[in-house]
Amino acid sequence: MLDVCLLGTAGMMPLPYRWLTSMMLRYNGSSLLVDCGEGTQIAVKESGLSFNPIDVLCITHFHADHISGLPGLLLTIGNAERTEPLTIIGPKGLERVVNALRTIAPELPFEIKCIEMTRQDEYFQINGYHIHAFKVKHNVPCYGYSFEIKRAGKFSVERAGANGIPMKLWSLLQKGETIEQDGKIYTPDMVLGPARKGLKVTYCTDSRPVESIIEAARGADLFICEGMYAEKDKLAKAKQYKHMTFYEAAEMAKQAEVLELWLTHFSPSLVRAEDYMPKVREIFPNAYLGKDGKSVKLVFEEE
Repeated sequence: MLDVCLLGTAGMMPLPYRWLTSMMLRYNGSSLLVDCGEGTQIAVKESGLSFNPIDVLCITHFHADHISGLPGLLLTIGNAERTEPLTIIGPKGLERVVNALRTIAPELPFEIKCIEMTRQDEYFQINGYHIHAFKVKHNVPCYGYSFEIKRAGKFSVERAGANGIPMKLWSLLQKGETIEQDGKIYTPDMVLGPARKGLKVTYCTDSRPVESIIEAARGADLFICEGMYAEKDKLAKAKQYKHMTFYEAAEMAKQAEVLELWLTHFSPSLVRAEDYMPKVREIFPNAYLGKDGKSVKLVFEEE
């Protein structure tokens, strides 16, 4: 099971009913945060979530509405008596930006490990999360992220027997371990059937529509995408500032064949956003407005 919670859905500036951009994933006791705009700490508390389990922070880019909440968050995590390292992933320059922000949060009881990205596509495996970071099209270096929870195949007694696997090794191989014994190497694929469908969430803000987003989101259970503007006359502004409209996000969701779309990162000028959703659903029917605290539990398909 993968828990998804939108913490903040505002773009550019916080509003009384919208904190700035942030999202949290929770899986197997580990929490992963995407972006950390102003108000993220309050949003975490309002959603009834905890700070201590946050192991990974993925930053899309270095605009203030996506990272200005970091110093306070680090202090709060430290006050939660965390001692394990925190991994922060982001574009090139991440370590310099984090160190600058830490001027007001200098003493922490845990290590920060910064991973800087420069390539079009980057891949990581951390605490069960399979992370694909992909460059998007904004006016500064910016990445979107896909998060997958992979699911191994079922244990097969027939396969284990056919490969001559000693029974005492079955459970270890089923857990994904590779074992060497008596000069032989036994691997998990020798006792498991074909991989089963896992879970996938793709998150993208601050970009024009580009093919890399569609490909990264393909087949996702949930696609969370910026909808900075909904008004038809704002398309030129979206192009100028490298943002997206509701309708462009819906078209990408359609092309990527995702199961569900949540719109987020709304302009502070956008009011009565729900009024625009009928036109959005003409493009992609399973589209919804994001809101602070909106959450879902994604579960593996039944066999």
